[in-house]
Amino acid sequence: MSVTIAGIDFEQHDYDARGDVLYLNTVLHDGSKSPFRALPTPEGHNVEYDEDGRVTSLILVNVRALLERDGELTISWPPARLAPDQLAEVLAQVGQ
Repeated sequence: MSVTIAGIDFEQHDYDARGDVLYLNTVLHDGSKSPFRALPTPEGHNVEYDEDGRVTSLILVNVRALLERDGELTISWPPARLAPDQLAEVLAQVGQ
């Protein structure tokens, strides 16, 4: 069974009931490869990315407690920063 979040299928999952932490991974692996980049969300979760910027893992904390308290679990992706040259072509097309 996979878990799909924001269109991303997480094939591997492991729930630590004692710590109330859910570990989700997009591919089955032995954990020997470290993520290229890992960023925390404002809620205290962790998002891990590969070299190409694809989300590979989520570590969700206080899962059961948040579901019981709020009726849902919110996950905010870390905000992206864009340089002017990354948007120049798109902005130039406005009004054309």
